Amino acid sequence: MNEASEGKHGVQSIEIGMQVLRALVSGDRAMMLKDIAAIAGMPASKAHRYLVSLIRAGMVEQDRETSLYDLGPLALHVGLAAIDRLDRIQLGLNAIAELRDRVNETTALSVWSENGPVIVRGERPRRAITVNVVTGTALEVLSSASGQIFGAYLPRRQVQGLIEAELAEGRAPANANCWPDIEAMFDQVRQSGISAVSGYHLVPGVEAVGAPVFNAGGDITLTMLVVGIQGMFDMRPDGQVVRELKQSANLLSERLGSAQRI
Repeated sequence: MNEASEGKHGVQSIEIGMQVLRALVSGDRAMMLKDIAAIAGMPASKAHRYLVSLIRAGMVEQDRETSLYDLGPLALHVGLAAIDRLDRIQLGLNAIAELRDRVNETTALSVWSENGPVIVRGERPRRAITVNVVTGTALEVLSSASGQIFGAYLPRRQVQGLIEAELAEGRAPANANCWPDIEAMFDQVRQSGISAVSGYHLVPGVEAVGAPVFNAGGDITLTMLVVGIQGMFDMRPDGQVVRELKQSANLLSERLGSAQRI
């Protein structure tokens, strides 16, 4: 094979090695040779030869006592380097733009700040009547879809002060004006994986659905939102908007290295 042909077609042995490595990654734990081979779709003898090379390269290691295979130090280093180089905001902006195109509704991305959820950016659909989401808008914890998502998944110490301020100042919605109701609301958010808010008090007639995005550590890092006009917005749990939102949030979580799904 000449150099031009090799450059075009790649190196097959590396591709097969990556197939073995992907099989090991998919197991989420140390694995036996026969299981790796089965997932990779090749004989155990062939998988073993590639595992030997991967061990020499530091991508795989084998426990001497159990003979189980697991990711090696180089694989862990590569993974951490890849995570460190990810731009979660840019990936999130790309995700809400793609989601906007699929559902033809306004979409938005929010992050957590010391003052609560903040909108990073909104994407408007191509339709005559839309909701405009303003970059930099600060949201309430208890009465916004984004706030309820962060409240449900963040540690209590990060949200308690803001929640108590909303309760003291009468800014909590009627269904969440005491801690037992708030805990019940957060439990429902975690069970369903989304938060749906209708008639948000700061913007009458607006409805929103939010979903969490998780990082490699399994912690919430972003919230994706779909925002629409009351009476013109599909908020059904089994409707297209919610299905597409969940799928987009899960794909973004996966891209950020998280195994957690909603």
